[in-house]
Amino acid sequence: MKGAPGPANEIPEAGVAYLDGAFVPFADAKVSIATHALQYGTGVFEGIRAYWNAPAEQLYVFRLREHFERMTRSCRIVRIGLPGDADELSAIVLELLRRNAFTSDVYIRPLAYKAARVVKVALHGLRDGFGIYAFPMGGYLSTGGLAAHTTSWRRISDEAIPARAKVSGAYINTALAVDEAAEHGAEEAIFLTSGGHVSEGGGSNLFMVRDGALITPPVTDDILEGITRQTIEDLARELGYAFVQRPIDRTELFIADELFFCGTGAQVAPCVKVDGRPVGSGTIGPIAKAIGDRYFAIARGDDASHPEWRTAVYAR
Repeated sequence: MKGAPGPANEIPEAGVAYLDGAFVPFADAKVSIATHALQYGTGVFEGIRAYWNAPAEQLYVFRLREHFERMTRSCRIVRIGLPGDADELSAIVLELLRRNAFTSDVYIRPLAYKAARVVKVALHGLRDGFGIYAFPMGGYLSTGGLAAHTTSWRRISDEAIPARAKVSGAYINTALAVDEAAEHGAEEAIFLTSGGHVSEGGGSNLFMVRDGALITPPVTDDILEGITRQTIEDLARELGYAFVQRPIDRTELFIADELFFCGTGAQVAPCVKVDGRPVGSGTIGPIAKAIGDRYFAIARGDDASHPEWRTAVYAR
Protein backbone atom coordinates (compact mmCIF):
# COMPACT_ATOMS: atom_id res chain seq x y z
CA MET A 1 0.00 0.00 0.00
CA LYS A 2 1.28 3.47 -0.86
CA GLY A 3 2.79 5.07 2.18
CA ALA A 4 3.48 1.83 4.05
CA PRO A 5 7.15 1.31 4.94
CA GLY A 6 9.22 -0.92 2.71
CA PRO A 7 11.07 -4.07 3.78
CA ALA A 8 14.44 -2.35 4.27
CA ASN A 9 13.11 0.00 6.95
CA GLU A 10 13.57 -0.91 10.59
CA ILE A 11 10.33 -2.24 12.04
CA PRO A 12 8.91 0.07 14.72
CA GLU A 13 8.22 -1.66 18.04
CA ALA A 14 4.70 -0.24 18.21
CA GLY A 15 1.42 -1.79 19.21
CA VAL A 16 0.94 -5.37 20.35
CA ALA A 17 2.83 -8.61 19.69
CA TYR A 18 2.26 -12.20 20.85
CA LEU A 19 4.92 -14.14 22.73
CA ASP A 20 4.69 -17.53 24.45
CA GLY A 21 0.97 -17.51 25.15
CA ALA A 22 0.34 -13.82 25.89
CA PHE A 23 -0.35 -10.59 24.06
CA VAL A 24 2.29 -8.09 25.16
CA PRO A 25 3.52 -4.66 24.10
CA PHE A 26 5.69 -5.11 21.01
CA ALA A 27 8.59 -3.42 22.80
CA ASP A 28 8.44 -6.07 25.55
CA ALA A 29 8.50 -9.08 23.19
CA LYS A 30 12.16 -9.93 23.81
CA VAL A 31 14.33 -13.05 23.92
CA SER A 32 17.67 -13.68 25.62
CA ILE A 33 20.96 -13.10 23.84
CA ALA A 34 21.72 -16.73 24.77
CA THR A 35 18.69 -18.08 22.87
CA HIS A 36 19.60 -21.19 20.88
CA ALA A 37 17.87 -19.90 17.72
CA LEU A 38 19.93 -16.71 17.76
CA GLN A 39 23.18 -18.69 17.98
CA TYR A 40 22.41 -21.44 15.47
CA GLY A 41 19.44 -20.38 13.33
CA THR A 42 17.18 -23.07 14.83
CA GLY A 43 13.88 -21.39 14.03
CA VAL A 44 11.04 -21.68 11.56
CA PHE A 45 9.03 -18.73 10.32
CA GLU A 46 6.22 -17.74 8.01
CA GLY A 47 5.37 -14.56 6.13
CA ILE A 48 1.67 -13.77 5.79
CA ARG A 49 0.06 -10.76 4.15
CA ALA A 50 -3.15 -8.97 4.95
CA TYR A 51 -4.62 -6.48 2.47
CA TRP A 52 -6.64 -3.41 3.39
CA ASN A 53 -9.75 -2.74 1.30
CA ALA A 54 -10.58 0.91 1.98
CA PRO A 55 -14.07 1.05 0.40
CA ALA A 56 -15.14 -2.00 2.43
CA GLU A 57 -13.16 -0.86 5.50
CA GLN A 58 -11.98 -4.43 5.81
CA LEU A 59 -8.62 -6.14 6.28
CA TYR A 60 -8.31 -9.50 4.50
CA VAL A 61 -5.64 -12.02 5.48
CA PHE A 62 -4.57 -13.99 2.42
CA ARG A 63 -4.47 -17.79 2.70
CA LEU A 64 -4.01 -17.68 6.45
CA ARG A 65 -4.65 -21.30 7.30
CA GLU A 66 -2.41 -22.58 4.51
CA HIS A 67 0.53 -20.70 5.97
CA PHE A 68 0.16 -22.41 9.32
CA GLU A 69 -0.28 -25.78 7.64
CA ARG A 70 3.07 -25.20 5.94
CA MET A 71 4.61 -23.98 9.19
CA THR A 72 3.50 -27.20 10.85
CA ARG A 73 5.29 -29.19 8.15
CA SER A 74 8.45 -27.08 8.51
CA CYS A 75 8.44 -27.57 12.28
CA ARG A 76 8.07 -31.30 11.86
CA ILE A 77 11.26 -31.39 9.79
CA VAL A 78 13.35 -29.55 12.41
CA ARG A 79 11.64 -30.88 15.55
CA ILE A 80 10.06 -27.68 16.80
CA GLY A 81 6.74 -27.86 18.63
CA LEU A 82 3.93 -25.40 17.92
CA PRO A 83 1.47 -24.28 20.62
CA GLY A 84 -1.61 -25.15 18.58
CA ASP A 85 -2.98 -26.39 15.28
CA ALA A 86 -3.53 -24.27 12.16
CA ASP A 87 -6.97 -23.08 13.29
CA GLU A 88 -5.78 -22.10 16.77
CA LEU A 89 -2.77 -20.21 15.42
CA SER A 90 -4.94 -18.48 12.82
CA ALA A 91 -7.23 -17.27 15.60
CA ILE A 92 -4.23 -15.73 17.40
CA VAL A 93 -3.30 -13.82 14.23
CA LEU A 94 -6.82 -12.41 13.86
CA GLU A 95 -6.88 -11.29 17.48
CA LEU A 96 -3.44 -9.71 17.11
CA LEU A 97 -4.56 -7.74 14.05
CA ARG A 98 -7.72 -6.57 15.82
CA ARG A 99 -5.75 -5.41 18.87
CA ASN A 100 -3.49 -3.38 16.60
CA ALA A 101 -6.47 -2.01 14.61
CA PHE A 102 -4.54 -1.92 11.34
CA THR A 103 -6.02 0.07 8.43
CA SER A 104 -3.26 -0.56 5.89
CA ASP A 105 -1.61 -3.49 4.16
CA VAL A 106 0.13 -5.60 6.80
CA TYR A 107 2.89 -8.18 6.95
CA ILE A 108 2.58 -10.86 9.66
CA ARG A 109 5.56 -12.83 10.93
CA PRO A 110 5.03 -15.97 13.08
CA LEU A 111 8.23 -17.45 14.47
CA ALA A 112 8.74 -20.80 16.20
CA TYR A 113 12.20 -21.40 17.58
CA LYS A 114 14.45 -23.23 19.98
CA ALA A 115 14.30 -20.97 23.05
CA ALA A 116 16.62 -22.90 25.38
CA ARG A 117 19.68 -21.04 26.63
CA VAL A 118 22.17 -23.80 25.90
CA VAL A 119 25.36 -24.07 23.88
CA LYS A 120 24.76 -27.59 22.61
CA VAL A 121 24.13 -27.77 18.86
CA ALA A 122 21.12 -30.08 18.64
CA LEU A 123 17.34 -30.12 18.17
CA HIS A 124 15.90 -32.90 20.28
CA GLY A 125 14.90 -32.10 23.84
CA LEU A 126 15.35 -28.31 23.66
CA ARG A 127 12.64 -25.91 24.87
CA ASP A 128 10.56 -24.25 22.15
CA GLY A 129 9.31 -20.68 21.91
CA PHE A 130 6.67 -19.06 19.71
CA GLY A 131 5.80 -15.50 18.82
CA ILE A 132 3.96 -13.38 16.23
CA TYR A 133 4.34 -9.76 15.29
CA ALA A 134 2.79 -7.66 12.54
CA PHE A 135 3.50 -4.30 10.95
CA PRO A 136 2.38 -2.17 7.98
CA MET A 137 4.36 -3.01 4.83
CA GLY A 138 4.06 -2.18 1.17
CA GLY A 139 6.05 -3.85 -1.61
CA TYR A 140 8.98 -6.20 -1.06
CA LEU A 141 10.07 -6.48 -4.69
CA SER A 142 9.16 -3.99 -7.40
CA THR A 143 6.00 -4.98 -9.29
CA GLY A 144 6.79 -2.50 -12.07
CA GLY A 145 9.48 -4.60 -13.77
CA LEU A 146 12.75 -5.57 -12.08
CA ALA A 147 16.23 -6.78 -13.01
CA ALA A 148 17.59 -10.12 -11.80
CA HIS A 149 21.04 -11.66 -11.58
CA THR A 150 21.96 -15.34 -11.57
CA THR A 151 24.05 -15.69 -8.44
CA SER A 152 27.28 -17.65 -8.14
CA TRP A 153 25.98 -18.99 -4.80
CA ARG A 154 24.23 -22.32 -5.33
CA ARG A 155 20.85 -23.05 -3.75
CA ILE A 156 21.21 -25.14 -0.61
CA SER A 157 20.40 -28.76 -1.28
CA ASP A 158 17.66 -30.73 0.45
CA GLU A 159 20.45 -33.06 1.51
CA ALA A 160 22.03 -30.20 3.51
CA ILE A 161 19.30 -27.79 4.66
CA PRO A 162 15.78 -28.44 3.32
CA ALA A 163 14.57 -25.43 1.31
CA ARG A 164 10.98 -26.64 1.59
CA ALA A 165 11.14 -25.74 5.29
CA LYS A 166 11.32 -22.01 6.10
CA VAL A 167 14.25 -22.46 8.47
CA SER A 168 15.63 -19.14 9.68
CA GLY A 169 19.28 -20.20 9.55
CA ALA A 170 18.96 -21.18 5.89
CA TYR A 171 18.39 -17.57 4.88
CA ILE A 172 22.09 -16.74 5.01
CA ASN A 173 22.05 -18.47 1.61
CA THR A 174 19.51 -15.88 0.43
CA ALA A 175 21.36 -12.96 2.04
CA LEU A 176 24.61 -13.81 0.25
CA ALA A 177 22.83 -14.21 -3.10
CA VAL A 178 20.76 -11.02 -2.85
CA ASP A 179 23.82 -9.05 -1.76
CA GLU A 180 25.71 -10.28 -4.81
CA ALA A 181 22.78 -9.41 -7.07
CA ALA A 182 22.71 -5.87 -5.69
CA GLU A 183 26.42 -5.50 -6.49
CA HIS A 184 25.48 -6.27 -10.12
CA GLY A 185 22.72 -3.65 -10.14
CA ALA A 186 19.90 -6.19 -9.82
CA GLU A 187 16.96 -6.25 -7.42
CA GLU A 188 16.60 -10.02 -7.11
CA ALA A 189 18.85 -13.05 -7.30
CA ILE A 190 18.22 -16.27 -9.18
CA PHE A 191 19.60 -19.48 -7.68
CA LEU A 192 20.81 -22.51 -9.59
CA THR A 193 20.80 -25.97 -8.04
CA SER A 194 24.03 -27.88 -7.52
CA GLY A 195 23.18 -29.62 -10.82
CA GLY A 196 22.90 -26.32 -12.71
CA HIS A 197 19.12 -26.06 -13.08
CA VAL A 198 17.19 -22.92 -12.18
CA SER A 199 15.81 -23.20 -8.66
CA GLU A 200 14.13 -20.00 -7.46
CA GLY A 201 14.67 -16.36 -6.59
CA GLY A 202 16.41 -15.10 -3.48
CA GLY A 203 13.15 -15.02 -1.54
CA SER A 204 10.58 -16.02 -4.12
CA ASN A 205 9.54 -18.69 -6.60
CA LEU A 206 10.16 -18.16 -10.32
CA PHE A 207 7.91 -18.57 -13.35
CA MET A 208 8.95 -18.50 -17.01
CA VAL A 209 6.66 -18.04 -20.01
CA ARG A 210 7.53 -19.70 -23.31
CA ASP A 211 5.13 -20.04 -26.24
CA GLY A 212 2.17 -19.10 -24.08
CA ALA A 213 2.84 -21.73 -21.40
CA LEU A 214 3.76 -21.06 -17.77
CA ILE A 215 6.78 -23.11 -16.68
CA THR A 216 8.18 -23.38 -13.15
CA PRO A 217 10.80 -25.64 -11.53
CA PRO A 218 9.55 -28.75 -9.73
CA VAL A 219 9.57 -28.97 -5.93
CA THR A 220 12.53 -31.38 -6.20
CA ASP A 221 14.79 -28.57 -7.46
CA ASP A 222 15.36 -27.24 -3.94
CA ILE A 223 12.55 -24.69 -3.87
CA LEU A 224 10.24 -23.52 -1.13
CA GLU A 225 6.85 -25.08 -1.74
CA GLY A 226 5.25 -21.68 -2.14
CA ILE A 227 1.66 -20.88 -1.26
CA THR A 228 1.66 -18.01 -3.77
CA ARG A 229 3.20 -20.41 -6.31
CA GLN A 230 0.20 -22.72 -5.85
CA THR A 231 -2.13 -19.73 -6.13
CA ILE A 232 -0.52 -18.73 -9.44
CA GLU A 233 -0.92 -22.28 -10.72
CA ASP A 234 -4.63 -22.19 -9.92
CA LEU A 235 -5.13 -18.75 -11.47
CA ALA A 236 -3.15 -19.64 -14.60
CA ARG A 237 -5.37 -22.61 -15.30
CA GLU A 238 -8.51 -20.55 -14.67
CA LEU A 239 -7.22 -17.98 -17.18
CA GLY A 240 -6.61 -20.72 -19.74
CA TYR A 241 -2.82 -20.85 -19.71
CA ALA A 242 -0.96 -24.14 -19.97
CA PHE A 243 1.02 -24.92 -16.82
CA VAL A 244 4.12 -27.11 -16.66
CA GLN A 245 6.49 -28.08 -13.85
CA ARG A 246 9.88 -29.16 -15.22
CA PRO A 247 13.59 -28.44 -14.86
CA ILE A 248 14.70 -25.13 -16.41
CA ASP A 249 18.17 -24.47 -17.84
CA ARG A 250 19.81 -21.10 -17.15
CA THR A 251 19.99 -20.21 -20.84
CA GLU A 252 16.22 -20.64 -21.15
CA LEU A 253 15.91 -17.50 -19.04
CA PHE A 254 17.66 -15.58 -21.84
CA ILE A 255 15.15 -16.67 -24.50
CA ALA A 256 11.99 -16.63 -22.38
CA ASP A 257 9.04 -14.53 -23.45
CA GLU A 258 8.37 -13.49 -19.85
CA LEU A 259 9.71 -14.06 -16.35
CA PHE A 260 8.18 -13.22 -13.02
CA PHE A 261 8.76 -13.91 -9.35
CA CYS A 262 6.06 -14.69 -6.81
CA GLY A 263 5.75 -15.10 -3.08
CA THR A 264 4.00 -13.62 -0.08
CA GLY A 265 6.61 -10.87 0.12
CA ALA A 266 7.24 -10.56 -3.63
CA GLN A 267 3.53 -10.91 -4.53
CA VAL A 268 3.67 -11.03 -8.38
CA ALA A 269 6.83 -9.25 -9.53
CA PRO A 270 7.62 -9.26 -13.29
CA CYS A 271 11.27 -9.47 -14.32
CA VAL A 272 12.24 -7.44 -17.42
CA LYS A 273 16.02 -8.01 -17.38
CA VAL A 274 18.15 -11.01 -16.40
CA ASP A 275 21.94 -11.05 -16.35
CA GLY A 276 21.99 -7.81 -18.37
CA ARG A 277 19.72 -9.17 -21.11
CA PRO A 278 16.18 -7.94 -21.73
CA VAL A 279 13.46 -10.51 -21.08
CA GLY A 280 11.25 -10.70 -24.18
CA SER A 281 10.53 -7.12 -25.25
CA GLY A 282 12.07 -5.79 -22.06
CA THR A 283 8.68 -4.76 -20.68
CA ILE A 284 6.07 -6.44 -18.46
CA GLY A 285 4.47 -9.22 -20.49
CA PRO A 286 0.72 -9.78 -20.94
CA ILE A 287 0.57 -13.06 -19.00
CA ALA A 288 2.40 -11.70 -15.95
CA LYS A 289 0.15 -8.65 -16.02
CA ALA A 290 -3.04 -10.68 -16.30
CA ILE A 291 -2.06 -12.99 -13.47
CA GLY A 292 -0.80 -10.14 -11.31
CA ASP A 293 -3.98 -8.11 -11.79
CA ARG A 294 -6.16 -11.09 -10.88
CA TYR A 295 -4.01 -11.98 -7.88
CA PHE A 296 -4.17 -8.50 -6.35
CA ALA A 297 -7.90 -8.13 -7.03
CA ILE A 298 -8.68 -11.42 -5.28
CA ALA A 299 -6.30 -10.81 -2.36
CA ARG A 300 -7.72 -7.34 -1.72
CA GLY A 301 -11.32 -8.49 -2.09
CA ASP A 302 -12.11 -6.41 -5.18
CA ASP A 303 -12.71 -9.69 -7.03
CA ALA A 304 -15.15 -11.92 -5.16
CA SER A 305 -13.59 -15.10 -6.53
CA HIS A 306 -12.03 -17.60 -4.12
CA PRO A 307 -13.54 -16.32 -0.87
CA GLU A 308 -11.88 -19.32 0.83
CA TRP A 309 -8.52 -17.60 0.31
CA ARG A 310 -9.50 -14.49 2.30
CA THR A 311 -10.12 -14.20 6.03
CA ALA A 312 -11.83 -10.99 7.14
CA VAL A 313 -10.37 -9.48 10.29
CA TYR A 314 -13.08 -7.05 11.38
CA ALA A 315 -16.77 -7.67 12.00
CA ARG A 316 -18.78 -5.61 9.50
